[in-house]
Amino acid sequence: MTGQDLISASDPLVLANARIVLADRMEHGSVVVRGGAIEAIEKTGDKVPAGALDLGGDHLIPGLVDIHTDHFEKHIFPRFHVRWDYVRAALAHDAQIIGGGVTTVFDSLAVGNAESDSYRSEILKPMIDALERATAGGMLRAQHFVHLRCEVIDERTPQLMAEVLDNDLVRIASVMEHLPGIRQTRDIDGYIDRLADIRRQSVETTREQVMKMVDEKSEIGRKVRPLIVAMAKARGLPLLSHDDTDIAHVDLAADEGVAISEFPCSLEAAREARLRGMVTVGGAPNILRGQSQSGNVAMKTLMAEGLLDILASDYVPRSMLDAAFVIAESGAFTEDLPAAIRMVAKAPAEAAGLMDRGEIVEGRRADLVHIGLFEGHPFPKMIWREGLRVA
Repeated sequence: MTGQDLISASDPLVLANARIVLADRMEHGSVVVRGGAIEAIEKTGDKVPAGALDLGGDHLIPGLVDIHTDHFEKHIFPRFHVRWDYVRAALAHDAQIIGGGVTTVFDSLAVGNAESDSYRSEILKPMIDALERATAGGMLRAQHFVHLRCEVIDERTPQLMAEVLDNDLVRIASVMEHLPGIRQTRDIDGYIDRLADIRRQSVETTREQVMKMVDEKSEIGRKVRPLIVAMAKARGLPLLSHDDTDIAHVDLAADEGVAISEFPCSLEAAREARLRGMVTVGGAPNILRGQSQSGNVAMKTLMAEGLLDILASDYVPRSMLDAAFVIAESGAFTEDLPAAIRMVAKAPAEAAGLMDRGEIVEGRRADLVHIGLFEGHPFPKMIWREGLRVA
């Protein structure tokens, strides 16, 4: 037991005069933490007991749970031709994660490649190794798990997945199919035009090449996808289906036993996911921008029909925190702050099978974030993970 463990296990930590964001309501009062867990929630208003920490009437929210971020890769390659040390990259990534109020993150690492010359296969194991080493050394402030993003159109994906599947950090997996004209990239004509320009060849020649590639890789996908699903199920991992666009995409996933539709690209797909009892995940940047960066359905459209359950940061680490407060404060949505915070804490934790966090309630982990507001912008003032201050 370390000195910090002794501190957290002795006298309780009391966070007083806080606007506590519970799962279904707000309370003005105190949260008592002991032994890394929430011991009590008290309706004490603005009173500050002796020895308590006065939060000055600010918000206290549960630590956010990010079920999908591919931001770690960006720190491996801070410039296109510069590869950074893996552990140092993990630490830089962690600083941005905790800075967004995220105390549990699923680093989404690509398994297999949509393009044959991609570097992603060679960096997969070193990235996981770096997370292991940094975790073992107590270097990370957020708790990091791994989300395997499995590209079904790469015949190497099952072997790559098998090599890392038994690592304890691996907790969820998704099936992806990044082909032009299918799922996320629907505008195949635009894709072909851009590629023809890059390759400096005719549109007709490029179209022939692209359609041949799509046919070949689609056949690979039909063989690889069942293998990936079976491997994830055998390991007991929650499964996500990535970029569902057509009703058939959702039905395929649901028939496979996949419970989560991640980043549905159309209203029709989100509606079908709801009919099939699937949980839906959307990108928080989409909420903040008001639209998809790929020209697909806006998350505000899904929210208007009650079709969005979870927000993930996707490619901007602090976007979940911003999006939750925008949803609650902008007047453009019907959700209040407790409902918005559920989308970035309780709901993703439960979807990932982490029933010990994501909510301020007695007995849960004391993963807590003290939030200040300035000109409508939320910012973390203090952050605790299992009752220990990490920021």
